[in-house]
Amino acid sequence: MSGPSLRTRLAARGLDGTTMLILPGLIFMVALFVYPFFYGLVDSLTPKEGGWYANYAKFFSDPFLYDTIGATLWLALPVTIINLAFAVPVAFRVRLMNRQRLLTTILVLPITLGTVFVADGLLTFLGPRGWFNHTLLAIGILDSPIKLTNNYWGVFASLLITGFPFAFLLTLSYISGIDPAIEQAAATLGAGPRQRFSRVFLPLLVPGLAVTFCLAFVQAFAVFPSAVLLGAPAGPTRVISIAAYQAAFEQYDHSLGSAIALIMGGVELVVVLAVLGGRSFFYRGPAGGTKG
Repeated sequence: MSGPSLRTRLAARGLDGTTMLILPGLIFMVALFVYPFFYGLVDSLTPKEGGWYANYAKFFSDPFLYDTIGATLWLALPVTIINLAFAVPVAFRVRLMNRQRLLTTILVLPITLGTVFVADGLLTFLGPRGWFNHTLLAIGILDSPIKLTNNYWGVFASLLITGFPFAFLLTLSYISGIDPAIEQAAATLGAGPRQRFSRVFLPLLVPGLAVTFCLAFVQAFAVFPSAVLLGAPAGPTRVISIAAYQAAFEQYDHSLGSAIALIMGGVELVVVLAVLGGRSFFYRGPAGGTKG
């Protein structure tokens, strides 16, 4: 006779079906998130030379290193704000269209291309010999090519192109989840389009827009390929990810690289907590006005 099944043995130990479903997820989180974090933390606290804080002291005492925080924020924050500002009106427009799936597919195409492919395309399009400069020179708007690559604006354009689809998809999902009956009721009571947006839609959207802002910001803050291909890695677009890469793989100081990566995560966490904390100043209803 065969022995009791695995489910029977687990049930005998007090493990029900819910626990059996949650356990693999916990193992997955520990393997992919918790263990790497603590490994990097311990690695950052064991520098090649000096005390446990030597890597962090080195980072904040060297302008060439700590200036990367400001350079990265100067890229990530404006890009995230602009992408979100464009995503809201576009999502409002797309939700009323019949061919929503087709338009959504076209708008999210840059995600499928990848960051490196988009950066390579922008080098061809925006470079001194690219189509953009050739067109402006041909119609007489410019006398000489303008430099749009290997500087701040090249990276800025790349982040806009690759970040907008992500912000748009999340914004569209939140807007589509708002019950249309709420807007119809406001219109019945005499509220105009601007009043319906500011008094009805915006308070309901703020929690979702805050989450979208955080996710889009983290994505932009981790910029690396665009900063190398389209920016000036030793100048205004020397972002913090480049500093971490150089420390770990050029200077072969993985401990310093881990410390810079943790500082990078800490800056992101500060911004995310500030944005999420700001949601409390807006409406927080029991259902948030969603459908169903």
